[in-house]
Amino acid sequence: MSKEQKSLLLENQICFPLYAASRLIIQAYREPLEELGITYPQYLVMLVLWEKDGQAVNEIGKKLLLDSGTLTPLLKRLETNNLIKRVRSDQDERKVEIELTFQGKSMKSKAEKVPEKIMERLNSWEPKELDILTTEINKLVNTLNQPM
Repeated sequence: MSKEQKSLLLENQICFPLYAASRLIIQAYREPLEELGITYPQYLVMLVLWEKDGQAVNEIGKKLLLDSGTLTPLLKRLETNNLIKRVRSDQDERKVEIELTFQGKSMKSKAEKVPEKIMERLNSWEPKELDILTTEINKLVNTLNQPM
């Protein structure tokens, strides 16, 4: 088999194990998040807002590496579920800030159990191994997120 043919084997692709791991980790989040009534992408938005409430839409998108076309429907669903509200900035009416509602703030205490449940699934991993993996994946994301 030639080098070119070997390069097209599934086992030689960096993308496949990352894709499979991503799909499986999101699947692991499904059950605990169903108890909260939110999806994984909505959970990511809530994490950003629990860390710092009252952020502009473009700030949230930047942190989550999401464009407004992907983020806007997520925000609409969260707003429909009364977890967030959109507020026009006093300084610049074109700027929309996203704030947690009382219900959105209250959800945080229930959500604190989610990471514990995920760690139960990853119990064969040592904490140091997970730290190293997270560091390396963040390095990969940062590399791929650079303009070409």
